[in-house]
Amino acid sequence: MRSRLWLALALALAGCAAATSRAGLAPVETFLARHWRAPLAPQGPPPARFSPLEASLAPEACGTCHPSQLADWTTSLHSRSMGPGVAGQLVEMLESDPGSALSCLTCHAPLAEQAPRAPAALEPNPAFDPALARRGIPCAACHVRGHQRFGPPRRDGSLASTAPRETLPHGGVTRTPAYLASEFCRGCHQFGRDGFALGGKLLEDTYNEWKANRFAREGVQCQDCHMPDRRHLWRGIHDPEMVRSGLTITTEAGAERYRAGDTISVTLTVESTRVGHAFPTYVTPRVVLSAELVDRAGEVVAGSREEHVIAREVTLDLEREIADTRLMPGQKAVLDYRRRVDRAGLRVRLSVVVYPDEFYTRFFEALLAQGAGRGEAQIREALEATRRSTFTVFERDIPLT
Repeated sequence: MRSRLWLALALALAGCAAATSRAGLAPVETFLARHWRAPLAPQGPPPARFSPLEASLAPEACGTCHPSQLADWTTSLHSRSMGPGVAGQLVEMLESDPGSALSCLTCHAPLAEQAPRAPAALEPNPAFDPALARRGIPCAACHVRGHQRFGPPRRDGSLASTAPRETLPHGGVTRTPAYLASEFCRGCHQFGRDGFALGGKLLEDTYNEWKANRFAREGVQCQDCHMPDRRHLWRGIHDPEMVRSGLTITTEAGAERYRAGDTISVTLTVESTRVGHAFPTYVTPRVVLSAELVDRAGEVVAGSREEHVIAREVTLDLEREIADTRLMPGQKAVLDYRRRVDRAGLRVRLSVVVYPDEFYTRFFEALLAQGAGRGEAQIREALEATRRSTFTVFERDIPLT
Protein backbone atom coordinates (compact mmCIF):
# COMPACT_ATOMS: atom_id res chain seq x y z
CA MET A 1 0.00 0.00 0.00
CA ARG A 2 2.81 2.43 0.89
CA SER A 3 4.44 2.11 -2.51
CA ARG A 4 1.08 2.60 -4.21
CA LEU A 5 0.50 5.82 -2.26
CA TRP A 6 3.94 7.16 -3.15
CA LEU A 7 3.47 6.19 -6.78
CA ALA A 8 0.08 7.90 -6.89
CA LEU A 9 1.51 11.19 -5.74
CA ALA A 10 4.57 10.83 -7.97
CA LEU A 11 2.37 10.25 -11.01
CA ALA A 12 0.36 13.35 -10.19
CA LEU A 13 3.41 15.54 -9.75
CA ALA A 14 5.13 14.13 -12.82
CA GLY A 15 2.51 15.78 -15.00
CA CYS A 16 3.53 19.27 -13.88
CA ALA A 17 5.75 20.13 -16.87
CA ALA A 18 3.22 21.05 -19.53
CA ALA A 19 4.46 21.16 -23.10
CA THR A 20 4.70 24.66 -24.52
CA SER A 21 6.19 24.00 -27.96
CA ARG A 22 3.75 24.25 -30.86
CA ALA A 23 3.74 25.78 -34.30
CA GLY A 24 3.52 29.55 -34.55
CA LEU A 25 4.74 30.48 -31.08
CA ALA A 26 4.26 34.10 -30.11
CA PRO A 27 7.28 35.92 -28.62
CA VAL A 28 6.06 35.24 -25.08
CA GLU A 29 5.64 31.56 -25.84
CA THR A 30 9.07 31.43 -27.47
CA PHE A 31 10.64 32.90 -24.34
CA LEU A 32 8.72 30.57 -22.03
CA ALA A 33 9.56 27.46 -24.02
CA ARG A 34 13.23 28.28 -23.55
CA HIS A 35 12.95 29.61 -20.00
CA TRP A 36 11.03 26.62 -18.61
CA ARG A 37 12.64 23.85 -20.65
CA ALA A 38 12.70 21.01 -18.14
CA PRO A 39 14.85 20.04 -16.43
CA LEU A 40 16.48 23.43 -15.98
CA ALA A 41 20.16 23.49 -16.90
CA PRO A 42 22.77 24.25 -14.23
CA GLN A 43 23.73 27.92 -14.01
CA GLY A 44 27.38 27.09 -14.70
CA PRO A 45 30.33 29.23 -13.59
CA PRO A 46 29.42 32.86 -12.85
CA PRO A 47 31.03 35.66 -14.85
CA ALA A 48 34.47 36.54 -13.52
CA ARG A 49 33.36 40.10 -12.71
CA PHE A 50 30.57 38.89 -10.40
CA SER A 51 30.99 39.35 -6.67
CA PRO A 52 30.08 36.41 -4.38
CA LEU A 53 26.76 38.16 -3.73
CA GLU A 54 25.97 38.45 -7.46
CA ALA A 55 26.95 34.80 -8.05
CA SER A 56 24.80 33.47 -5.23
CA LEU A 57 21.48 31.75 -5.92
CA ALA A 58 20.31 32.08 -2.30
CA PRO A 59 17.10 34.08 -1.84
CA GLU A 60 18.81 36.18 0.82
CA ALA A 61 21.36 37.35 -1.76
CA CYS A 62 18.53 38.67 -3.91
CA GLY A 63 16.94 40.21 -0.82
CA THR A 64 19.97 42.42 -0.30
CA CYS A 65 18.62 44.73 -3.01
CA HIS A 66 15.04 43.44 -3.11
CA PRO A 67 14.05 43.21 0.58
CA SER A 68 10.29 43.60 0.09
CA GLN A 69 10.18 40.79 -2.46
CA LEU A 70 12.18 38.54 -0.13
CA ALA A 71 9.91 39.38 2.80
CA ASP A 72 6.82 38.46 0.74
CA TRP A 73 8.41 35.27 -0.58
CA THR A 74 9.25 34.01 2.91
CA THR A 75 5.53 34.09 3.78
CA SER A 76 4.46 32.26 0.61
CA LEU A 77 3.85 28.61 -0.17
CA HIS A 78 6.48 28.92 -2.90
CA SER A 79 9.11 29.19 -0.18
CA ARG A 80 7.71 26.03 1.45
CA SER A 81 7.13 23.89 -1.63
CA MET A 82 9.81 21.53 -0.32
CA GLY A 83 8.18 21.28 3.09
CA PRO A 84 8.12 18.14 5.24
CA GLY A 85 5.27 16.53 3.29
CA VAL A 86 7.25 16.43 0.05
CA ALA A 87 10.69 16.03 1.61
CA GLY A 88 9.51 13.17 3.82
CA GLN A 89 8.31 11.18 0.84
CA LEU A 90 11.44 11.85 -1.21
CA VAL A 91 13.69 10.31 1.47
CA GLU A 92 12.64 6.86 0.30
CA MET A 93 11.62 7.74 -3.25
CA LEU A 94 15.05 9.07 -4.25
CA GLU A 95 16.36 5.54 -3.72
CA SER A 96 13.42 3.39 -4.78
CA ASP A 97 12.24 5.48 -7.74
CA PRO A 98 14.68 8.34 -8.41
CA GLY A 99 13.14 9.22 -11.77
CA SER A 100 9.75 9.95 -10.20
CA ALA A 101 11.39 11.78 -7.31
CA LEU A 102 13.25 14.09 -9.68
CA SER A 103 10.06 14.76 -11.61
CA CYS A 104 8.55 16.08 -8.36
CA LEU A 105 11.44 18.52 -8.09
CA THR A 106 10.59 19.93 -11.53
CA CYS A 107 8.01 22.12 -9.81
CA HIS A 108 8.76 21.83 -6.10
CA ALA A 109 12.48 22.69 -6.36
CA PRO A 110 13.13 23.61 -10.02
CA LEU A 111 16.78 24.65 -10.06
CA ALA A 112 19.34 22.10 -11.24
CA GLU A 113 21.35 23.02 -8.16
CA GLN A 114 18.51 21.76 -5.94
CA ALA A 115 18.52 18.18 -7.28
CA PRO A 116 20.79 15.65 -5.53
CA ARG A 117 20.92 13.56 -8.71
CA ALA A 118 21.39 14.54 -12.33
CA PRO A 119 18.15 13.81 -14.24
CA ALA A 120 19.68 12.11 -17.27
CA ALA A 121 21.83 9.38 -15.73
CA LEU A 122 20.42 9.60 -12.18
CA GLU A 123 23.99 9.89 -10.95
CA PRO A 124 25.10 12.26 -8.16
CA ASN A 125 24.65 15.83 -9.38
CA PRO A 126 27.95 17.78 -9.37
CA ALA A 127 26.00 21.08 -9.34
CA PHE A 128 23.97 20.11 -6.26
CA ASP A 129 23.87 22.73 -3.50
CA PRO A 130 22.47 21.24 -0.25
CA ALA A 131 21.81 24.74 1.09
CA LEU A 132 19.35 25.33 -1.75
CA ALA A 133 17.71 21.91 -1.67
CA ARG A 134 15.00 22.81 0.87
CA ARG A 135 14.39 26.38 -0.26
CA GLY A 136 11.40 25.44 -2.40
CA ILE A 137 10.92 27.76 -5.36
CA PRO A 138 13.62 30.41 -4.79
CA CYS A 139 13.95 33.73 -6.63
CA ALA A 140 16.42 32.23 -9.08
CA ALA A 141 13.94 29.57 -10.19
CA CYS A 142 11.94 32.24 -12.01
CA HIS A 143 14.50 34.98 -12.52
CA VAL A 144 17.96 33.47 -13.22
CA ARG A 145 19.23 31.40 -16.14
CA GLY A 146 22.95 30.98 -16.77
CA HIS A 147 23.52 33.70 -14.16
CA GLN A 148 21.55 36.15 -16.31
CA ARG A 149 18.65 37.93 -14.65
CA PHE A 150 15.18 38.12 -16.20
CA GLY A 151 12.11 40.00 -15.07
CA PRO A 152 8.98 41.93 -16.04
CA PRO A 153 8.82 45.26 -17.85
CA ARG A 154 9.11 48.36 -15.72
CA ARG A 155 5.84 49.68 -14.39
CA ASP A 156 5.76 52.19 -17.23
CA GLY A 157 5.97 49.29 -19.70
CA SER A 158 9.52 49.99 -20.88
CA LEU A 159 11.97 47.15 -21.49
CA ALA A 160 15.34 48.69 -22.31
CA SER A 161 17.86 49.79 -19.71
CA THR A 162 19.07 53.37 -19.71
CA ALA A 163 22.48 52.41 -18.28
CA PRO A 164 25.20 50.17 -19.77
CA ARG A 165 24.74 46.61 -18.53
CA GLU A 166 28.33 46.32 -17.35
CA THR A 167 27.72 49.15 -14.86
CA LEU A 168 24.67 47.48 -13.30
CA PRO A 169 24.56 44.85 -10.54
CA HIS A 170 24.67 41.31 -12.01
CA GLY A 171 24.78 42.81 -15.49
CA GLY A 172 21.28 44.23 -15.28
CA VAL A 173 18.10 42.40 -16.22
CA THR A 174 16.45 41.27 -19.44
CA ARG A 175 12.85 42.40 -19.32
CA THR A 176 9.96 40.61 -21.00
CA PRO A 177 6.15 40.81 -20.79
CA ALA A 178 6.12 37.03 -20.30
CA TYR A 179 6.35 37.69 -16.55
CA LEU A 180 2.97 39.39 -16.63
CA ALA A 181 1.19 36.63 -18.55
CA SER A 182 -0.72 33.67 -17.13
CA GLU A 183 1.35 31.46 -19.42
CA PHE A 184 4.34 32.05 -17.14
CA CYS A 185 2.57 30.08 -14.39
CA ARG A 186 1.35 27.31 -16.69
CA GLY A 187 4.41 25.05 -16.47
CA CYS A 188 3.62 24.04 -12.88
CA HIS A 189 -0.11 24.77 -12.77
CA GLN A 190 -1.21 22.88 -15.87
CA PHE A 191 -0.61 19.28 -16.82
CA GLY A 192 0.13 18.54 -20.46
CA ARG A 193 -2.52 17.03 -22.71
CA ASP A 194 -1.15 13.56 -21.97
CA GLY A 195 -0.71 14.26 -18.25
CA PHE A 196 -2.29 12.29 -15.42
CA ALA A 197 -6.08 12.37 -15.65
CA LEU A 198 -9.10 10.86 -13.91
CA GLY A 199 -12.43 10.45 -15.64
CA GLY A 200 -11.01 12.18 -18.69
CA LYS A 201 -10.11 15.29 -16.66
CA LEU A 202 -6.52 16.32 -15.98
CA LEU A 203 -5.60 16.25 -12.33
CA GLU A 204 -4.05 19.74 -12.61
CA ASP A 205 -5.96 21.87 -15.10
CA THR A 206 -5.79 25.38 -13.65
CA TYR A 207 -4.50 27.22 -16.69
CA ASN A 208 -7.13 25.64 -18.96
CA GLU A 209 -9.84 26.48 -16.40
CA TRP A 210 -8.72 30.10 -16.49
CA LYS A 211 -8.45 30.18 -20.27
CA ALA A 212 -12.00 28.90 -20.71
CA ASN A 213 -13.73 31.56 -18.61
CA ARG A 214 -14.47 35.28 -18.71
CA PHE A 215 -11.37 36.29 -16.76
CA ALA A 216 -9.12 35.24 -19.63
CA ARG A 217 -11.38 37.00 -22.12
CA GLU A 218 -11.25 40.16 -20.03
CA GLY A 219 -7.45 40.00 -19.81
CA VAL A 220 -7.24 39.23 -16.08
CA GLN A 221 -3.99 37.30 -15.59
CA CYS A 222 -2.99 34.94 -12.77
CA GLN A 223 -0.57 37.60 -11.53
CA ASP A 224 -3.34 40.20 -11.17
CA CYS A 225 -4.93 38.21 -8.33
CA HIS A 226 -2.06 36.15 -6.93
CA MET A 227 0.67 38.82 -7.24
CA PRO A 228 -1.25 42.09 -6.72
CA ASP A 229 0.92 45.17 -7.25
CA ARG A 230 3.71 42.72 -8.22
CA ARG A 231 3.98 41.43 -4.68
CA HIS A 232 5.50 37.95 -4.33
CA LEU A 233 2.71 36.50 -2.19
CA TRP A 234 0.87 33.91 -4.31
CA ARG A 235 -2.01 33.68 -1.86
CA GLY A 236 -4.57 30.99 -2.59
CA ILE A 237 -6.83 28.43 -0.93
CA HIS A 238 -4.81 28.51 2.32
CA ASP A 239 -5.51 32.21 2.90
CA PRO A 240 -8.90 33.15 4.43
CA GLU A 241 -8.97 36.69 3.04
CA MET A 242 -8.04 35.49 -0.44
CA VAL A 243 -10.86 32.93 -0.35
CA ARG A 244 -13.38 35.47 0.96
CA SER A 245 -12.41 37.93 -1.76
CA GLY A 246 -13.28 35.38 -4.45
CA LEU A 247 -16.70 34.36 -3.13
CA THR A 248 -20.07 35.95 -2.56
CA ILE A 249 -21.83 34.26 0.36
CA THR A 250 -25.50 35.00 1.08
CA THR A 251 -28.21 33.64 3.35
CA GLU A 252 -31.97 33.76 3.14
CA ALA A 253 -34.60 32.79 5.67
CA GLY A 254 -38.15 32.03 4.55
CA ALA A 255 -39.63 34.00 7.44
CA GLU A 256 -38.38 36.30 10.20
CA ARG A 257 -39.78 34.15 13.00
CA TYR A 258 -41.10 30.63 13.38
CA ARG A 259 -43.24 29.00 16.04
CA ALA A 260 -42.54 25.65 17.62
CA GLY A 261 -43.92 23.04 15.25
CA ASP A 262 -43.20 25.07 12.10
CA THR A 263 -40.82 23.88 9.38
CA ILE A 264 -38.02 26.36 8.82
CA SER A 265 -36.68 27.26 5.39
CA VAL A 266 -33.13 28.67 5.31
CA THR A 267 -30.78 28.88 2.33
CA LEU A 268 -26.99 29.29 2.28
CA THR A 269 -25.50 30.19 -1.11
CA VAL A 270 -21.84 30.36 -2.14
CA GLU A 271 -21.15 31.91 -5.55
CA SER A 272 -17.74 31.98 -7.23
CA THR A 273 -17.62 35.60 -8.34
CA ARG A 274 -13.92 36.53 -8.39
CA VAL A 275 -12.09 33.19 -8.65
CA GLY A 276 -10.49 32.91 -12.09
CA HIS A 277 -10.54 29.10 -12.26
CA ALA A 278 -12.41 26.23 -10.66
CA PHE A 279 -13.04 26.67 -6.95
CA PRO A 280 -11.12 24.86 -5.66
CA THR A 281 -8.84 24.10 -8.59
CA TYR A 282 -7.11 20.96 -7.30
CA VAL A 283 -7.98 17.69 -5.55
CA THR A 284 -6.52 18.54 -2.14
CA PRO A 285 -9.04 21.10 -0.71
CA ARG A 286 -12.55 20.49 0.57
CA VAL A 287 -15.05 23.27 1.27
CA VAL A 288 -18.09 22.44 3.42
CA LEU A 289 -21.32 24.42 3.63
CA SER A 290 -23.27 23.42 6.74
CA ALA A 291 -26.45 24.21 8.61
CA GLU A 292 -27.46 22.97 12.06
CA LEU A 293 -29.79 23.88 14.90
CA VAL A 294 -28.36 25.33 18.11
CA ASP A 295 -30.27 25.53 21.42
CA ARG A 296 -30.32 28.24 24.10
CA ALA A 297 -27.23 26.77 25.78
CA GLY A 298 -25.26 26.90 22.56
CA GLU A 299 -25.35 23.14 22.05
CA VAL A 300 -25.92 21.66 18.61
CA VAL A 301 -29.16 19.73 18.35
CA ALA A 302 -28.27 16.11 17.65
CA GLY A 303 -29.07 14.96 14.12
CA SER A 304 -29.80 18.47 12.85
CA ARG A 305 -26.66 19.00 10.74
CA GLU A 306 -26.77 19.03 6.95
CA GLU A 307 -23.86 19.66 4.59
CA HIS A 308 -23.02 20.48 1.00
CA VAL A 309 -19.46 19.77 -0.15
CA ILE A 310 -17.51 21.69 -2.79
CA ALA A 311 -14.53 19.60 -3.88
CA ARG A 312 -13.05 17.25 -6.41
CA GLU A 313 -12.95 14.08 -4.36
CA VAL A 314 -10.65 11.27 -5.48
CA THR A 315 -9.40 8.03 -3.97
CA LEU A 316 -6.04 8.11 -2.19
CA ASP A 317 -4.39 6.00 -4.88
CA LEU A 318 -5.68 8.40 -7.55
CA GLU A 319 -7.36 5.54 -9.38
CA ARG A 320 -10.90 6.91 -9.28
CA GLU A 321 -12.81 10.17 -9.04
CA ILE A 322 -15.56 9.98 -6.44
CA ALA A 323 -17.30 13.28 -7.12
CA ASP A 324 -16.64 16.72 -8.62
CA THR A 325 -18.81 19.48 -7.15
CA ARG A 326 -16.38 22.38 -7.74
CA LEU A 327 -17.60 25.76 -8.92
CA MET A 328 -16.51 27.32 -12.17
CA PRO A 329 -16.60 31.14 -12.31
CA GLY A 330 -20.18 32.34 -11.91
CA GLN A 331 -21.50 29.06 -10.56
CA LYS A 332 -23.25 28.63 -7.20
CA ALA A 333 -23.47 26.01 -4.48
CA VAL A 334 -26.75 26.08 -2.56
CA LEU A 335 -27.64 24.43 0.73
CA ASP A 336 -31.42 24.45 1.27
CA TYR A 337 -32.11 23.68 4.91
CA ARG A 338 -35.60 22.46 5.80
CA ARG A 339 -36.31 21.22 9.31
CA ARG A 340 -39.16 21.19 11.84
CA VAL A 341 -38.64 23.40 14.89
CA ASP A 342 -39.69 21.37 17.91
CA ARG A 343 -39.03 23.92 20.67
CA ALA A 344 -38.58 27.61 21.41
CA GLY A 345 -35.21 29.32 21.67
CA LEU A 346 -33.54 27.62 18.70
CA ARG A 347 -31.38 29.25 16.08
CA VAL A 348 -29.86 27.93 12.89
CA ARG A 349 -26.09 28.17 12.47
CA LEU A 350 -24.80 28.50 8.92
CA SER A 351 -21.11 28.16 8.11
CA VAL A 352 -18.61 27.72 5.31
CA VAL A 353 -15.42 25.94 6.36
CA VAL A 354 -12.34 25.41 4.19
CA TYR A 355 -10.08 22.38 4.58
CA PRO A 356 -7.18 23.36 2.25
CA ASP A 357 -5.27 20.10 2.77
CA GLU A 358 -8.06 17.58 3.28
CA PHE A 359 -6.65 15.08 0.77
CA TYR A 360 -3.16 15.38 2.26
CA THR A 361 -4.54 14.77 5.74
CA ARG A 362 -6.00 11.45 4.64
CA PHE A 363 -2.94 10.69 2.48
CA PHE A 364 -0.43 11.23 5.29
CA GLU A 365 -2.58 9.28 7.76
CA ALA A 366 -2.65 6.31 5.39
CA LEU A 367 1.07 6.61 4.66
CA LEU A 368 1.93 6.58 8.37
CA ALA A 369 -0.40 3.65 9.00
CA GLN A 370 1.43 1.63 6.35
CA GLY A 371 4.88 2.84 7.40
CA ALA A 372 6.57 5.97 6.06
CA GLY A 373 10.12 4.70 6.41
CA ARG A 374 12.93 7.13 7.16
CA GLY A 375 10.70 10.06 6.31
CA GLU A 376 8.23 9.27 9.10
CA ALA A 377 9.09 12.23 11.34
CA GLN A 378 8.67 14.66 8.46
CA ILE A 379 5.38 13.08 7.40
CA ARG A 380 4.06 13.41 10.95
CA GLU A 381 5.06 17.07 10.96
CA ALA A 382 3.30 17.58 7.63
CA LEU A 383 0.18 15.80 8.88
CA GLU A 384 -0.11 18.13 11.86
CA ALA A 385 0.29 21.13 9.56
CA THR A 386 -2.59 19.92 7.38
CA ARG A 387 -4.81 19.60 10.43
CA ARG A 388 -4.02 23.16 11.48
CA SER A 389 -4.79 24.65 8.07
CA THR A 390 -8.60 24.50 8.42
CA PHE A 391 -10.41 27.83 8.70
CA THR A 392 -13.93 29.28 8.65
CA VAL A 393 -14.70 31.87 5.97
CA PHE A 394 -18.31 32.45 7.00
CA GLU A 395 -20.53 31.84 10.03
CA ARG A 396 -23.91 33.25 10.94
CA ASP A 397 -26.52 32.40 13.56
CA ILE A 398 -30.16 33.16 12.67
CA PRO A 399 -32.71 33.25 15.54
CA LEU A 400 -35.79 31.22 14.70
CA THR A 401 -38.34 31.43 17.53
